[in-house]
Amino acid sequence: MPVVLVSRTRVGRLGRMGDVKEFHQRWCIADGHADSLMWNRDLCERSEEGHVDFPRLREAGVKLQCFTIVTRGFPFIGGFPVFAAWRGWPREARASEWTRALWQIEQLASFCERSGDTARITTTGSLLEDNLAQGRLSAVLGVEGGHAIEGQVERLTELHRRGVRFMGLTHLSNNDLGGSSFPMMGNKGLTPLGRDVMEEMARLGLSVDVAHASESTLKDLFSHPSVRFFCSHTGVRAAGGGWRNLSDESLRFIADRGGVVGIIFAPVYLGGDTVDDVVRHIEHAVDVMGEGGVGLGSDYDGMVPLPRGMRDVTGLPLLTEALLRRHPPSWVERVMGGNFRRFFQETLGG
Repeated sequence: MPVVLVSRTRVGRLGRMGDVKEFHQRWCIADGHADSLMWNRDLCERSEEGHVDFPRLREAGVKLQCFTIVTRGFPFIGGFPVFAAWRGWPREARASEWTRALWQIEQLASFCERSGDTARITTTGSLLEDNLAQGRLSAVLGVEGGHAIEGQVERLTELHRRGVRFMGLTHLSNNDLGGSSFPMMGNKGLTPLGRDVMEEMARLGLSVDVAHASESTLKDLFSHPSVRFFCSHTGVRAAGGGWRNLSDESLRFIADRGGVVGIIFAPVYLGGDTVDDVVRHIEHAVDVMGEGGVGLGSDYDGMVPLPRGMRDVTGLPLLTEALLRRHPPSWVERVMGGNFRRFFQETLGG
């Protein structure tokens, strides 16, 4: 049988004619980053506020959503407790970075318990596959900033026991583990404590999210022989956009280690505010990393707007349509979630 090459024009017709929502129901649509837990919304209830809750994820066909725990958030002292108080967090939950982390984990566990078995915190590759077979949402937990453990490396064991499966060492400011990519932070590298944390994460099987690491911290992280790296949300530097975007060199290293890079939706990091700007960053990342290395890293509920026309997660088919105009469905399926499915099958264990 002769090989049939699908032209971009033909793919465009398929993208317009095909039922994108049907693709979303069949595919493992996956996203690497949502900060929804910090807003203290009931994720079991459909809301007009924010970007994500279980009903809207289900409507969009999302099968795997990473939920990240934010405990510091702002690059100035005292900012996050003020935010948490405004959002109605209980006083005891706001007391420290560690209590903030535990409270958000408990909140997600409660939401999943009340979801009617439509969502589960997902800690193993076998549970991920069972969830896909049963039509459940896989909620994968991560921590945004290792300051959450307050310098106590042994707390990583407790996070793992409670279902956390990845952590970024830094967030919007330098901490006692290493340097942040935020401007004017001095491009600090890993500290001795950061190296101890990295070693313990490797032992426990926790993946390292490099989304907010400085260039020097990236270099130190990449020197570790066995840690699994990925990036939950970022733009790519060569495609334009903001200060925290990854270089082609970093993209290649993550791909070589089997990682996935989630492309962010936030216009400030894309250099534009349209879905086509997301496509531009995705295509460049695929050119550098190959089809197996790129996914979605929206930064839903992360205090940044989405591209024009995409009000919340239910607007995700706009991106799928845009990609189908330019690429075959098999290519699009990998980017829309197949690659993150593969990565978490490999890294969750069990």
